[in-house]
Amino acid sequence: MLLVDAARFPRYKTCGGGLIGASLAELPAEAAAAVVRRIDTVTVARKGGRARAIRSTRPFLALTDRDRFDQALVDAAVAAGAVFRDGVRVRRLEEIEGGVAVHTTDGVVVSASVVVGADGSAGVVGRFVGVRIGRSDLGLELELELELAGMEPGWAGRVHLDWGAAPGTYGWVFPKADRLTVGVMERKGDGGATRRYLDRFVHELGLGGLPVERSSGHLTRWREPGSPVRRGRVLVAGDAAGLLEPWTREGISFALRSGRAAGEAAAAGARNGVARLEQYAQMVRVELEPEQRGGALLLRLFERHPLLVHLALTRTGRGADAFVRVCRGGLSIPDGLRRHPLLRRLAVVLAGDDRARS
Repeated sequence: MLLVDAARFPRYKTCGGGLIGASLAELPAEAAAAVVRRIDTVTVARKGGRARAIRSTRPFLALTDRDRFDQALVDAAVAAGAVFRDGVRVRRLEEIEGGVAVHTTDGVVVSASVVVGADGSAGVVGRFVGVRIGRSDLGLELELELELAGMEPGWAGRVHLDWGAAPGTYGWVFPKADRLTVGVMERKGDGGATRRYLDRFVHELGLGGLPVERSSGHLTRWREPGSPVRRGRVLVAGDAAGLLEPWTREGISFALRSGRAAGEAAAAGARNGVARLEQYAQMVRVELEPEQRGGALLLRLFERHPLLVHLALTRTGRGADAFVRVCRGGLSIPDGLRRHPLLRRLAVVLAGDDRARS
């Protein structure tokens, strides 16, 4: 097996680095060691107002630095027998008899029986497969140094969320070993406004005096329901397939689960024929699409009635418990809605979109 990446490793990736239970369940031991924080408290505010805490007696979220985390995943793949080549950018794919020709920008052509693409939301493989994107959001992020400021962090064991003024927006603070990852998420359209949103968020938190180690941004894109994840012998996973949960825009668990399933299908397809590749598309339809639909319903509800969602999470024991259980991995969004059909119907009505009934 050949594993290639356009970047040179270890490399930085714009990402909060939050690992929910579904992500932790997928990790090899090498990657699990890259966890830098365990979180048992989340404080939640709205438009910079008073924050309320959701606490648990044991951690329900983990945090990692993506450079360490992704390197650990590469190391695990190499230990399992993969050959890794970084600094290799794929230019185009070509279907050939019995396989796929992978053309790189340095003129090398690699012949493969099956290709799994996980090259990001704007990558070559997603375009080749024909992934249809339903929506794009812009995330901006700062890495703020704590040690250099000589400041007591006060963040160990907790993360902070703040629902923004614009529909569907929120900011976050994730503590790492020696810095804070601070970011905001807003619908794509006005990058200047999103930058001002981030600056205002940092100022309101009193973090404006911390040195900025890094400033970056990325587009968070998710697929239309039914969008393809396979074309012939080419599979697409993770961000490249538009797989994430639309309300929180959490994507690591989707990348890990879809990557594992795509790899298993690719191995079976290489041994036993291309028909086995359809197993991957079936897994996405059965396991991941329902979670995306549930998240999309919550996002529509959150956009229309942010105060209602905020109160449900911070003022009701059931809302806080459901949040913790989803983070920990004991409950999925669609399972929660199935268990409470009246709540689901109310959410559909308040979201104003009967497409969410199915």
